[in-house]
Amino acid sequence: MSKFIYFTPEEKARAQNTDLVSLLRAQGERPVRSGREFRTPNDPSITVRGNKWFDHSARVGGYAVSFVQRYYRLPYQEAVLLLLGRKNRKTYEQAKPVNEVPKAFALPEPYGTMRRMYAYLMRQRHIDREVISAFVHEKLLYEDKHHNCVFVGLDDSGEAKHAHIRSTNSEGQVFRMNIEGSASEHCFHKGGTDKSLYVFEAPIDLLSHITLYPYGWQEHSYVACCGTSIQPVLERLRQNPKLDMVYLCLDNDDAGNDACDRMTDTLEDMGLDVERLCPVRKDWNDDLCAKFERKGKDA
Repeated sequence: MSKFIYFTPEEKARAQNTDLVSLLRAQGERPVRSGREFRTPNDPSITVRGNKWFDHSARVGGYAVSFVQRYYRLPYQEAVLLLLGRKNRKTYEQAKPVNEVPKAFALPEPYGTMRRMYAYLMRQRHIDREVISAFVHEKLLYEDKHHNCVFVGLDDSGEAKHAHIRSTNSEGQVFRMNIEGSASEHCFHKGGTDKSLYVFEAPIDLLSHITLYPYGWQEHSYVACCGTSIQPVLERLRQNPKLDMVYLCLDNDDAGNDACDRMTDTLEDMGLDVERLCPVRKDWNDDLCAKFERKGKDA
């Protein structure tokens, strides 16, 4: 057990207000600018700004102390000592107050073709070409100038209000995040003609499930929450009151199962029928890729 170290309220506040870009640079790292934020070099899913951080993959965030605990794998007391400079005798800047007006939402600039996006989704993710093309045709999916997949969310008037981007890199850590200014309730989705709504965490899992179970998919409604918030689900139900059957297809892990339990309680209180559809592996794309691996071995 580590020795208890007393920190004054002023020391705790100073540690918590450490500018994270200053910290990273002092540690010899080179954070990469991404709009008004910076991506951490060791994990591009994590962005920092001032004394705040957010992991776009895990959908969690916080302030300087928890960043050091998570990023450098240090216990609380060691993290505070580092931020105060008492661990390595370094000093870091304090974060400045942010009073900027929130950035207006804008879709990323498209690339001239979608070849790299199609290649990634078909060859690495094994998603059916016709499924991809159906969403491309509806202007819900395209390739941006950095060759990311862009999954677009529209409001009830057909205007883009949300965009989730995912890198097509085949090596190294993947990059995925929501574009700044996105309205969380308008995540990637597709309307249908019947009364069923299928709910996923990630857009790629949504496309994977359709590839695995294509029968009648055009008749169903789908939504990818880009996380585990129920708000995109509630927005789908608001826009289409005839929906009365919800299939929760979130990931087969602790976060996904906990979210399913929370959503089930809320949705059943609303008088809806709810059923949990659980992938065999962690998520639906894992199931889809495993299916292709089995085919390859049997060939």
